[in-house]
Amino acid sequence: MRRIGYWRSGGVAALLGGGLAGAAMLLAAVSAAAPPVAAPVSAPATPTVSAGQAAFFERTIRPLLAAKCFSCHAGADAALQGGLRLDTREGLLRGGRKGPVVVPGDPDRSSLLQAVTHANPALRMPPGRKLRETEVAALRAWVKQGAPWPAAARSGSDGHFWAWAPPRTPALPPVKDGRWVRDPLDRFILAGLEARKLAPAPEADRRTLIRRATFDLTGLPPTHEEVEAFVRDPAPEAYAALIDRLLDSPAYGERWGRHWLDVARYADSNGVDENLVYANAWRYRDYVVRAFNEDRPIDRFIHEQLAGDLLPPTGDDARERDRVIATGYLSLGPKMLAEDDPVKQEEDILDEQIDTLGKTFMGLTLGCARCHDHKFDPFPQTDYYALAGIFKSTRTMLNFKNMAEWQEVPLVGAAEQERQAQAERELAAARARRDTLRREGTDTVLAAENRRLPAYRAAARRLLDAPSSPLLRAVLAAPGAVPPGGILLEA
Repeated sequence: MRRIGYWRSGGVAALLGGGLAGAAMLLAAVSAAAPPVAAPVSAPATPTVSAGQAAFFERTIRPLLAAKCFSCHAGADAALQGGLRLDTREGLLRGGRKGPVVVPGDPDRSSLLQAVTHANPALRMPPGRKLRETEVAALRAWVKQGAPWPAAARSGSDGHFWAWAPPRTPALPPVKDGRWVRDPLDRFILAGLEARKLAPAPEADRRTLIRRATFDLTGLPPTHEEVEAFVRDPAPEAYAALIDRLLDSPAYGERWGRHWLDVARYADSNGVDENLVYANAWRYRDYVVRAFNEDRPIDRFIHEQLAGDLLPPTGDDARERDRVIATGYLSLGPKMLAEDDPVKQEEDILDEQIDTLGKTFMGLTLGCARCHDHKFDPFPQTDYYALAGIFKSTRTMLNFKNMAEWQEVPLVGAAEQERQAQAERELAAARARRDTLRREGTDTVLAAENRRLPAYRAAARRLLDAPSSPLLRAVLAAPGAVPPGGILLEA
């Protein structure tokens, strides 16, 4: 087998190469091999905060409070205006000298909402310009949820987290049933089973085996002919050949590439406000599928998506195009195109890119550090804005305005671009000649008809001066009749 040592049923994982085939299939083994995580130490907070509520708070509510309220209502008590602190949930519920400002679950009774809507002339916050309607609506929704406030937590009592430990090569654990072991990785699985007084599941029969492998690797059922051929094949390498065939199938990349597209927030439209179509999004989708089917090295896969247009040239036009397409990773995703504030629009796009980068490549919620040092991971706010400076120098959008437009770049070389430009110039010249001929022809026809106009007028005058014409009298005698122009001229 070219890409994996072996891969069999019964829950046994595989030894894998360094490419995407290995990365995809290693996911199942990682969770079993990882050491247990220390229970986090949480600060007092909302009794239960769902993942959706936490994300809404960190992306919408905390940035809003930080921008509009923290300058007067955060930090040391001596510096608080009105004795009100809004950078902790305890301070929010305790309120200031005038009492609590939030009644969880009841925005109508919460003086915070009355202040930000300027409904009370004596209590208008923030001073000066009041919040936008969307910001007020977000605060109202948050208070109605119960003002959930995610707890601050640490990685563990010793300040270390297993995910930050460098990789190491562990010693192979001893096992009782050495006959079951076919690969060093099997020892870890078997040792875990034996420690729990469990035995490995029996190997599946060949019909079950080919169905499991085919569904797992391609998402499709095997055909009847494929099943029968595998069942009748007595060769010891039959299973290895089956796996190689499935890994070489285009369906493999389509099946496993979907997982990457999910975390990279792939979609065919922008979503959010205007929901415009990303007409070329499919190019990035196909790039991901190709990368999986080619078993592209994971480091190259990452480099191409973050900086494919900056990598050294290779002289291969197809590969150069692929690198540019890969950077679509940064352009996809929800972006508020109709934002009135261009500065906020740009910062929100940077935040979305940083947040996606953290989740896809690092498994971290880096977006939290937009407003504060990360509560869970060793990622300070200064690192967030250092990274934001890099993305700010990357041109994702053509402009930042109400109805902003994203940037698209040609996928052809300079010579092909010049040929296209020349064709467009020739087309424009042909259209100009067409319009000129059309105007000249129209002018010619009008000039000829204008020269005949006196004769038309004379004929009409003669007709009107001869009312005794028998034909004309007969036509006009009909009640409500309108004589055709041909009859009038004939008369």
